[in-house]
Amino acid sequence: MAVELTTRNASGTSVTPTFSTMRFPAGEAHVKVANDDADTGETTEIATLRGASGDDLLALGMWADAVRQRGSKSVALIPYLPGARQDRGLPFGAKVYADVINGFGIDQVIAFDPHSPVIVGLVDNLTVVTSERVVRDAVVAGSDYVGIIAPDKGAVARATAVADACGLPVFRAEKHRNPDTGKLDGFTCEPLPESGRLLVVDDICDGGGTFMGLAGATGLPKERLGLWVSHGVFSGRAPALAEHFGEIVTTDSYPAQTDVPGLTTVPLIPFLTEQIR
Repeated sequence: MAVELTTRNASGTSVTPTFSTMRFPAGEAHVKVANDDADTGETTEIATLRGASGDDLLALGMWADAVRQRGSKSVALIPYLPGARQDRGLPFGAKVYADVINGFGIDQVIAFDPHSPVIVGLVDNLTVVTSERVVRDAVVAGSDYVGIIAPDKGAVARATAVADACGLPVFRAEKHRNPDTGKLDGFTCEPLPESGRLLVVDDICDGGGTFMGLAGATGLPKERLGLWVSHGVFSGRAPALAEHFGEIVTTDSYPAQTDVPGLTTVPLIPFLTEQIR
């Protein structure tokens, strides 16, 4: 993936991008001025980074330095904050990634539904866009969903916010682990409605095993289950999710690693750019 660069003039109108990215033959990331028509200092330069590529992070840093030297404002759209799942332990990955991003001196960083509140407190000049309005407008509005399912304790707050925004009830599920081995050995879920579709809401899907296990525990056919994840990594067995969910929706925050049949992807740019200060 590459960093996408755009430019807004002083009135907020999109214009020809000031910068473009390139890579030297030896591999170093570089940014060059592609359009020098705009007056220095009067533009807002916007960089969009999807996923967690280290090469893209370095390109972002080169861009931020170029923007700073020209005296313009820098805004980085990083919907998937890298390191958010590494919010404790050794190494403290969330802080490592946050330190890298902070070192670029970006004026505003905009992220979507970060996995952990820990990284939210570590990234400077951060604006967080939460998921409830996106789910309501892009998935639930006009549908026949009758409830939201939180797949585990960690998803309750997010699923409840979505349910409140959509005017729907929330149902809680729990993962259970064998205390001796620490391995996952089953799910339970609150009683569910006897009819109507239900939307499982969470922030990240990697291989999808948790969601497949939950779907099996509900006993519901795929036609009655939908899945929303804010960030779709979709690695490994993830294509098998289509056997358990009639609708699967994510955003374009992360380039999916495998093809999931029937996947719908919601573009985030409209929701992120409206938060530019």
